[in-house]
Amino acid sequence: MSNAKGFTLIELMIVVAVIAIIAAIALPQYKQYVVRGNRAAAEAFMMDVANREKQYLLDARSYAIDGGTTALAQMSMTLPNNVSNNYTLTVTVPVVTPAPSFTITATPVAGSKQANDGTLTLDDIGNKGPTGKW
Repeated sequence: MSNAKGFTLIELMIVVAVIAIIAAIALPQYKQYVVRGNRAAAEAFMMDVANREKQYLLDARSYAIDGGTTALAQMSMTLPNNVSNNYTLTVTVPVVTPAPSFTITATPVAGSKQANDGTLTLDDIGNKGPTGKW
């Protein structure tokens, strides 16, 4: 038996414990990274929609209305899958205002990874909400 080679049960248990500790630390960090990445994708798309709204205003003398996907269709835009899986996007254009304006709202889809992330907003003058998320 003096020539026996291999790992003892204690050595294997130590390796399993180390892997479990690393996984317990890394998994929550990875989930936060995914949430931040999804939020960044939604923010980038909202900025693109805001730019298109401003271009649409120059061409049509009003913002694209009817909210959400109809406004996106008027601007020849489609909601990307990585945003539509996590957020519901609406474009609100008040009808009764002295000056044209719009507000873009991204509401997290219930049951998605973004459910606890909060609602993101962007208006025509660049105000972003909620503070600290952008």
